[in-house]
Amino acid sequence: MSSFLSGRSLRAWAAVAAVVVALLAPSAPPAHADPQPPPVLTDGHGLTQVGETGTSTNFVITVTTAQVAKQHPIKIILPRDYWAEPTKRYPVLYFLHGSPDSPVNQTYPALSSSTSMITVIPDGGPRGWYANWRDQNTAAGAQNWETFHLNQVIPFIDDNLRTVATKRGRAVAGISMGGLGAMRYAQRHPELFSQVASLSGGLDLSAASMDLRLAIVASLTNAPGGFCGAFSSTGGDCTGSYTPAVSSDALFGSPYPVLNIDRLWNEADPASHMARLAGIGISIYTGSGGGNPLAPEFWIEGANKHARDSLNALGMSYYYVGYGDGAGWGTQCDGGHNAGCWGQDLVDYIPRLERAFSTT
Repeated sequence: MSSFLSGRSLRAWAAVAAVVVALLAPSAPPAHADPQPPPVLTDGHGLTQVGETGTSTNFVITVTTAQVAKQHPIKIILPRDYWAEPTKRYPVLYFLHGSPDSPVNQTYPALSSSTSMITVIPDGGPRGWYANWRDQNTAAGAQNWETFHLNQVIPFIDDNLRTVATKRGRAVAGISMGGLGAMRYAQRHPELFSQVASLSGGLDLSAASMDLRLAIVASLTNAPGGFCGAFSSTGGDCTGSYTPAVSSDALFGSPYPVLNIDRLWNEADPASHMARLAGIGISIYTGSGGGNPLAPEFWIEGANKHARDSLNALGMSYYYVGYGDGAGWGTQCDGGHNAGCWGQDLVDYIPRLERAFSTT
């Protein structure tokens, strides 16, 4: 651990660890039995399939790629009528999970409720941060997540499934780390997406939100360590989620806001680049964490307000839900950084996205 990290107090690092750890979603039982096996997909665009499981409308394939070390699951959810309508094409929601989660845990009922679009949930790693890392020579191996998702997964899906393979037929959304990733992808590649949504995403990586920078650094250097169990919904030990430890500079270079050496962090900051989303439908959801500085959603709310202020200054339209302590926002939301709130976010968002797709 660097000297930059070791000087932090236990209380401060507890707050940082809380921001890092996204609570895992509870599993939901399948709505319908489907005895058919997953479809056979064709390798391509640098992806090689090494496994599959599930049914014909809800399945996971596992792939390898030279762009990211190890094997990676991709969850695919098809509309119920997909196989009964052989000439119909469907828009696609690319849904990005949080840290340190996995596509297979994204069992929110709303994701399986659509009858009019395909949902694809690619692996983002426990701390990939939906970016091509600056340093590709760490103990973690190749970490080109942006290339994997945008240059490989998207064309792979378009080749294998009946998609609307244009900007008007694609949306990107995500939870926590995935919310940050969704905004970055839409900002960096506005030609690919017509809609973007962030659910509790850390949308400010500037020095004004140094707490979020520290949270990312903590995941890189494995600083949370034993804190993880205290903030996990399961209470388990997730010390190994962020191994192997790498340098704090591995992702975007130095996080120190001195002499512009943190320029890559500023370039990656969604709140500073909202103008790049012109013409894209923008949705932002956040709670308040009950006003508790040790609650990760407290810091997330501040970052989301910075993004909202940027949109207001630009005179851009957007959809913003600040549900505070969760009162009135479903029955499982307490305003925290957790699946109960994200599930309700999706109950609100999925129908809105379907309507947006139907009018484009």
